[in-house]
Amino acid sequence: MNLADNANKDWENWKRFLGQAVEFAEELGISRDRIASLAGQAGEVLAENVPPANPEQKVLKELWSVSDQQEKQVLAKLMTKLCSGYR
Repeated sequence: MNLADNANKDWENWKRFLGQAVEFAEELGISRDRIASLAGQAGEVLAENVPPANPEQKVLKELWSVSDQQEKQVLAKLMTKLCSGYR
């Protein structure tokens, strides 16, 4: 089992894992807006191809499925913001 698989099992670990990815992107000089945009693209892939591993991810997937494009960007920005506190 790799790090991402392990992080995916538990919500707190998942947020920590995503927070580390955000921190890494920021260290590379990627803007917060660009990170949120990339998070939105990742959200599309996850929603279409990855079953939720915990109840919180299930809620996110359900919200994603009923959101329009603007709302998805808001969700991506919120997840980026939420996970940034887990460095």
